[in-house]
Amino acid sequence: MGSPSTSRSAELPADLLAGVELGGTKILCLIGTGPDDVRASARIDVGEPGPTLAAAVSFFRTAAADGLAPQAVGIGSFGPVDLAVGSPTWGQITTTPKPGWSGVDVVRPFAAALGVPVGFDTDVNAAALAEGRWGAAVGLTDFVYLTIGTGIGGGAVVGGSVVHGLGHPEMGHVAVPRVAGDDFPGRCPFHGECLEGMASGPAVADRFGRRAETLSGADRERAVDLVARYLAAGLRSIAYVLAPQRFVLGGGLASMPGVVEATALHTARELRDYPGVAAHQAPGFVVAAGLGGMAGPAGTLILAERALAERALAERALAERAPVGG
Repeated sequence: MGSPSTSRSAELPADLLAGVELGGTKILCLIGTGPDDVRASARIDVGEPGPTLAAAVSFFRTAAADGLAPQAVGIGSFGPVDLAVGSPTWGQITTTPKPGWSGVDVVRPFAAALGVPVGFDTDVNAAALAEGRWGAAVGLTDFVYLTIGTGIGGGAVVGGSVVHGLGHPEMGHVAVPRVAGDDFPGRCPFHGECLEGMASGPAVADRFGRRAETLSGADRERAVDLVARYLAAGLRSIAYVLAPQRFVLGGGLASMPGVVEATALHTARELRDYPGVAAHQAPGFVVAAGLGGMAGPAGTLILAERALAERALAERALAERAPVGG
């Protein structure tokens, strides 16, 4: 694991929040109030759970000693994770194909070390919140954020709230029909040829023998076309179930030139003229993330903000129940 790379700015705002985006290859830590007000940040390579989380905690401890003590922490993590408050495994990564990380409690180290409220959700739900406040979904009440990279995951906002259920949505694992002529068996260890298994970064690398960003010429064109066709098939299913106002695409593969545009085109073709979805074929239905790679980290600050508000509500309720006069 490499040592954290850190940046810091000078003036301090009144209400500092901390954010932790835990991804498959890196942790991004920041202190600030929003994407345009980041006071300190660090990038930490993900290795073994213990040393990785300890490095992140150390960053916040050092920042606090320098006068950048946050009032709350928000954590957006790769999944699957347990989001059920009250569950004995709340705050833990559950069964993940990432070696060594199944059953890891990612909340406790930060709560114990910093002694502040901790908000916890998936990394894609955090990104969805950020895109709704500052990015490509401002002003919308119903939209879906999808990240396409090492894995594929989605966060759905319905009626202004992030969707949670028995667990959390796993949009990357929806079934997709095989593109004609594609004999790739699928990369997903659980389902083989689901959306993630056919269109994620590792799936592209397995098909072509190298990472997507290094492809050129006909291979690059083929990769963009395959990813876009599979994404469009996945978006079709999600659109019919949730009827979102917009899809926002982020992640490494979405930033490849042509991917978002091709996905928008194929999505319109997938939906065709089915009654009730005419708006889904209009420009702006499938767009790139407005915050780019900052969506997830910025969203963790919203998780921290919400955790702080929940703590304040709980303290107020407790005070109102306290007997008058001791």
